[in-house]
Amino acid sequence: MSERHYRTYPPEFKLEALQLLESSGKSAGQLERELGITPGLLPKWRARYQALAKADGIVSLVPSDLEAAQAEIRRLRRELAAVEEEREILKKAVNIFSRKSG
Repeated sequence: MSERHYRTYPPEFKLEALQLLESSGKSAGQLERELGITPGLLPKWRARYQALAKADGIVSLVPSDLEAAQAEIRRLRRELAAVEEEREILKKAVNIFSRKSG
């Protein structure tokens, strides 16, 4: 089976595309065709990122509040799974040692 190679876009391109979407008045589909990007990417980028203007006037992309919250949930779930695994190991160890001393 062949591996799929997905095209990646630099943050600057995403930012410019999102700014075009907001300012041009064109539909997302029309802009996607003009820019030569995969259909459906602009709405995904709009949901995933927010433009953040810094004090020096530079605008950059940062994860949206929803995306940041979802990333935090994923991190906490991984951490919880690791802690639960450690707890199960400790339970087994306590069980083994309590049998030997009894």
